[in-house]
Amino acid sequence: MANYLLIDFGSTFTKLVAVDSVESEIIGTTSDFTTVETDISEGYQRALAKLFSKIGKKIEFEQVIACSSAAGGLKMAAIGLVKELTVEAAKRVCLGAGAKVDLVFAHHLNQSEIKQIFDEKIDIILLAGGADGGNFETVVFNANALGKAGIKIPVVYAGNKSVQDEIIEIFEKYNMDGHICDNVMPAINVLNITSAKEKIREIFLKQIIEAKGIKKIESEINKVVLPTPSAVLEAAKLLSEGYLEEPGLGEIVIVDIGGATTDMYSICSSSKRSDVIIHGLEEPFAKRTVEGDLGMRYSAPGIVKSLSEREINFINKDKGVDIVNEVNRRYANVKLLPENTHDEFIDQFLGEMCAYRAMHRHCGRIHEVLTPMGKVFNQTGKDLSDVAYVIGTGGVIINSKHQYQILRQTTNILHNPSELRPNDPEFLVDHNYIMAAMGLLAKIKPLLALKIMKKHITQIRGNQNEISK
Repeated sequence: MANYLLIDFGSTFTKLVAVDSVESEIIGTTSDFTTVETDISEGYQRALAKLFSKIGKKIEFEQVIACSSAAGGLKMAAIGLVKELTVEAAKRVCLGAGAKVDLVFAHHLNQSEIKQIFDEKIDIILLAGGADGGNFETVVFNANALGKAGIKIPVVYAGNKSVQDEIIEIFEKYNMDGHICDNVMPAINVLNITSAKEKIREIFLKQIIEAKGIKKIESEINKVVLPTPSAVLEAAKLLSEGYLEEPGLGEIVIVDIGGATTDMYSICSSSKRSDVIIHGLEEPFAKRTVEGDLGMRYSAPGIVKSLSEREINFINKDKGVDIVNEVNRRYANVKLLPENTHDEFIDQFLGEMCAYRAMHRHCGRIHEVLTPMGKVFNQTGKDLSDVAYVIGTGGVIINSKHQYQILRQTTNILHNPSELRPNDPEFLVDHNYIMAAMGLLAKIKPLLALKIMKKHITQIRGNQNEISK
């Protein structure tokens, strides 16, 4: 027996991928609604029954492993000293660990900010600030403020190492669930995110899984090894870089549009030009951003909130719809599936907006500056202009009849020279929704995972025909 079952407990759907490692092939895929509100095993069992029905028999699995973003995924608050430095470093730790950064605070915490941590039901707090040997007063103040407020969720300290002992004393004084990691920024503009990232994943596996209801299903699976976004990031790196003698695709971007978030991944070097001056923190080769206000169901209202009243009126007139009403209908019924061409039209439009705005926030910027020495170019963020492939995944893309129209929203369609979007990429689609599953498989069978992705994530051609209502 050499079969593997790979599970993604998503915020809306539980997705299953069965793999035969001997034949290096997918046996079958299926999904059902995630039932985190009651018992997560209900949706899993329904999806499993569908899988066996689809392949025509029950089969045994050597390993059953899973990732999860159920109930909105791992929600974090990042707290730092200076927003442009340590807070940004803290955000990158959270995103790299597969979390969604719901709150970001700089300098001294106040009572309203602490109240937000309670109100937003944050899962983990990352507390950072100060280079080693530098500022320590702020992190000590913030640790005390969290303790006095009665914070009992895990707090990961990854700030100035000079006050680690004092932070430990605060954790013990207030009986906090505290964890000490290496400083995320030991020196100015120097990042060290590995220790904190691994600690967050460890806490997720030990504690957050139970809070999301996945503990109930522990006897039926071998283990949950990653948050879903981390699994996708692992798959993305493998697909880009290759493994042993099997080459990868090179520099890629992945856009994953879900019900609760739109995640963007870029696997590429941060700068392509020798005539630019880089500003800000160094960008990672493998970068993830998550837009918690851009999603097809849970976060659909965020799409409207990102628009001006003038834009809303234009969309309503141009598309002949009431976009606010359509968004609210999806938010009120997160299990809604398109039933007609009108529903397909609205989902297509929302998917395009998610792709466009998520890339707007993910990509870097370049600006021309005139100096006494002549013209120079300042760059912030990553330069994605030469990325070879943009890969789409997520239900709205996979099920769309006009996938090209969604994916092209990630490119420089408005010809804005300041945005470093992909210029002329080829478009691929994860038709069977296997990216997260292959990230899980990569942990045990990386070469197998790579070969399956290269076979099943396939290219689509341009289709300039607009979707008709």
